[in-house]
Amino acid sequence: MIPRALEPDLLLRLTHVPATALLGPRQVGKTTLVRYLVPRLPKSSLYLDLENPADRARLTEPQLFLEANADKTIILDEIHRLPEVFPLLRGLIDRQREPGRFILLGSASYDLLRNTSESLAGRVAYLELTPLLLDELPAASVRMHWFRGGFPASYLAPSDAVQQFWMGDFLTTYLEKDLPQLGLTARPALTRRLLTMLAHGQGGLLNYSTLANSLGLSQPTVAGYVEFLERALLVRRLPPYFTNVGKRLTKTPKVYLRDAGLLHRALGLPDLNALLGHPVAGGSWEGYVLEQLLGYLKPEHTASFYRTSNGAELDVVIEAGGRVVVALEIKLSNAPTLSRGTHSALADLGNPPLLVVTPGVDALPDGKLPDGELPGDEGYPLAETIRVCSLRSLPRHLRALSL
Repeated sequence: MIPRALEPDLLLRLTHVPATALLGPRQVGKTTLVRYLVPRLPKSSLYLDLENPADRARLTEPQLFLEANADKTIILDEIHRLPEVFPLLRGLIDRQREPGRFILLGSASYDLLRNTSESLAGRVAYLELTPLLLDELPAASVRMHWFRGGFPASYLAPSDAVQQFWMGDFLTTYLEKDLPQLGLTARPALTRRLLTMLAHGQGGLLNYSTLANSLGLSQPTVAGYVEFLERALLVRRLPPYFTNVGKRLTKTPKVYLRDAGLLHRALGLPDLNALLGHPVAGGSWEGYVLEQLLGYLKPEHTASFYRTSNGAELDVVIEAGGRVVVALEIKLSNAPTLSRGTHSALADLGNPPLLVVTPGVDALPDGKLPDGELPGDEGYPLAETIRVCSLRSLPRHLRALSL
């Protein structure tokens, strides 16, 4: 099994909290990770897949079954399939409040699994397992990880052909089965069109009016669908920086498909060369780096982007304790240059440290782009508080800034 960065946090909660919910898209590795950690728990475990009719039948009388197995850690996979069990879990936990009683696995965010937030408030800890991060794959090819994405079966596929049909089947299953089961009322064909339109706008401002006109729907309906996709952990809306700095700030979020492999499949891109020749290449790289970055950050950090009406802009701004601790510019170039708008945005925010994140020497065919190569993955300084670095070295530079 590939070691996951989430392991220590998950194990800490499993050994100190009555119920732990591990959330993430389907096929991201939740069950594999939990089964790997369960032998390290003090109690034996019992696994139930709630999409398996035989396992669901065992919960025909859930209170009797769960009480009879109170000495075990009960793992309930795809917990959204049995929402009526949540009020019961609350009573069982209150009568026997000890760590590691229940592990809940779900393919959506906690606010989509509303029953947990309503019935288990204060009794359950939530963690999200993302697709594989680059930092979890020290021997990985950056170019392969960027193109294939982080779903284990996609990244580890034995060939490009296998990767392509797996990701195609995965996308179809999600649209036709999983999202409707989670409560999305849109027809699968419409959801596919919406997802494709979002993919074409990767990294751009989210324009509900344009989407609504193209789909023949109202803006509130489209906004609801996009919000649902976000809560299903497929889409990310990056909010704009809102603190009043005396400037006219953009107030519209940017939108991304979270997994790069899913993005490329939605666009019908068969390989990296096709991606590099596509207009979405820059947005794809930006979204890919953003997901890696957010996977490295601590819970107290918040991310946004900065943009003013006069062109001052930063791709990502990281805040902690009410102040900007670092900004990032994400460039699909190994010889990046900064615009006047970047310097203006830095000045607006008090000149925080800036990391300019590039692909690095192993991210693209032959390790290079037409405009040159980065001289070493560690990068180089552009100014006293500005440093160019590769994505591979980004975690080290974040740690150097105490992030």
